[in-house]
Amino acid sequence: MHRTIGIFAHVDAGKTTLAEQLLYHTRSIRSRGRVDNRDAYMDSHEIEKERGITIFADQAVMTYNGSTYTLIDTPGHVDFSAEMERAIQVMDAAIVVVSAVEGVQGHTETVWQLLDRHRVPVFFFINKTDRTGADAGRVLDDIRGHLTPDAVDMSSACSEGEWDDGLITFLAERDEELLARYMEDEYDRDVWRNAAAELIRTHRLFPCAAGSALQDVGVTALLKLVDAFTPGACPKEQPFAARVYKIRHDANGTRVTHLKVLGGTLQVRDEVCYGAEPDRIAEKVTSLRIYNGRKYDNADRAEAGQLCAVTGLSAAAAGEGLGALDDRAAYEMVPMLTSKVIYPPSLHVKEVLQCFRLLDAEDPSLQVQWDEALQEIHIHVMGVIQLEVLERLVKERFGIDVSFGTPDILYKETIASTVTGCGHFEPLGHYAEVHLRLEPGARGSGMVFRNECHPDVLTVNYQHVIEQYLLERDHHGLLTGSPVTDVMMTLTKGRAHNKHTSGGDFREAAYRALRQGLEQADNVLLEPYYEVKVKVASEHMGRVMTDIQKASGRFDPPEFAGEQVVITGKAPVATFMNYSAELAAYTQGKGMLQLRFGGYERCHDAEEIIEAKAYNKDADPLYTSASIFCAKGQGYSVPWKEAARHMHC
Repeated sequence: MHRTIGIFAHVDAGKTTLAEQLLYHTRSIRSRGRVDNRDAYMDSHEIEKERGITIFADQAVMTYNGSTYTLIDTPGHVDFSAEMERAIQVMDAAIVVVSAVEGVQGHTETVWQLLDRHRVPVFFFINKTDRTGADAGRVLDDIRGHLTPDAVDMSSACSEGEWDDGLITFLAERDEELLARYMEDEYDRDVWRNAAAELIRTHRLFPCAAGSALQDVGVTALLKLVDAFTPGACPKEQPFAARVYKIRHDANGTRVTHLKVLGGTLQVRDEVCYGAEPDRIAEKVTSLRIYNGRKYDNADRAEAGQLCAVTGLSAAAAGEGLGALDDRAAYEMVPMLTSKVIYPPSLHVKEVLQCFRLLDAEDPSLQVQWDEALQEIHIHVMGVIQLEVLERLVKERFGIDVSFGTPDILYKETIASTVTGCGHFEPLGHYAEVHLRLEPGARGSGMVFRNECHPDVLTVNYQHVIEQYLLERDHHGLLTGSPVTDVMMTLTKGRAHNKHTSGGDFREAAYRALRQGLEQADNVLLEPYYEVKVKVASEHMGRVMTDIQKASGRFDPPEFAGEQVVITGKAPVATFMNYSAELAAYTQGKGMLQLRFGGYERCHDAEEIIEAKAYNKDADPLYTSASIFCAKGQGYSVPWKEAARHMHC
């Protein structure tokens, strides 16, 4: 049986140390490494060893009690949350490590919410019980108060003796059949164990254990607990299905696609299909690898439930479904900052861009973009630490010295009114016309295409071409040139020429129609917001609320928990991104701050940002709102204000 287990934690909770112990106890490694000694098996990259943090979601294979486990050690720093979330897609269960001293911290909640959303069974390990100030009971209450009330100490469930009375009562309260057995004083160990396993699988029960990974206390008990209650493997009899969770390139530059087989089997030379119709791709697997740390063994076959890596797939992206699984996973952790790549002038931009395209395939959250107007490469990032790591990574892998500009907020634009835009493209020998109705979309919906054009007006193949062009790239807004979002684009009509129209003509006409519509609309600048959660002593409540208000944020009524208070709200990323240092200073490090992406809202200082950006909408080489018409064998430009009365539809 194959199972995949992930380990998660806030920075310095002891996650990697626990992973080393689990590998040692299953005889997967001969000696236990330590982060501070720079010899941890799971932190094999030099950057990880130097910084003492996990950056890449690497994996190791271990066997225990007849099952084969793939253990994934995920990044604990918020700047690498996207890497962590991609790994979650393929996990059968997760171990969340919580410090017995610090308790639930900001990133612990972020991890929990992701695991909860993806319905991954969770085991909590309360670590560092050997340290001064440790209190496992207090931390268990902390977990119940801030994460889930369904967490319970299940250490007795794997012992030879009877289950603890408290555990029995806890289970009975969560299952009607167990409650009936409890009332009749009926206790069948197998019945209760199976019921507990079902509650864990369906996210209604979360086992806890406690100990010290560093001192090797409680690790064996945790291993038994995870082995006993982790859900079983996927069915082999089903058609082949898999999920891609990671892209890497080996030392030879070969693209390696890491995936989990969710159904059926996969063999070398099998043909794998992926992508949406009508552009679905079919490619043969040329090799199959089973990774253990940075090393791998070649294999001929991978079974359901197993993680493997293949070569031969040229375009499958992280989150992509393969075979019978034809969807693509959506990710919640998105960057809110953008930065310019600064490279030596002696290098050709194409060489630098090629390197960043490879990195973009491995980490799609980077969203590498080439700005033709400014002749600059831009990337999206989570924070400054990620930029520092990227700088080192580019030097090691490609031998290029790069640096990055100061990160800027990733603004977006939308509209607040409904308009109809039209675009015409008719230089000599070309012809296309497009009419679009633009309407404000729901916040967070992105750019959505809808078709109301009758096939008698414009053939279906041209309608599909227009949709493809409108959705294939970001479109520049008029206020700052930032990407346009949350707009419903409806194709109402269009026109082609039997002789002169080619597909590219509709790209020009569609872009001009969109831009001409934006010229008429009420344009709005958006900025990213944090969902803020602050936990401090009640004496600091007033300071926190004042700080949120000063940051142009808002908050809900405070919730009191003993001598502490929890304040939740929303605040712009631009004004709140550096608040953690300020909070730590006035609370002497005792305050807890959780910041999660909370979507985009109207920019609180739009006029200042628009003035600072100084975007000239009439000088954008990629977009124009003017249309091109033809008269007497020569094309001529018509400004957007006059374009509507020249249209042929």
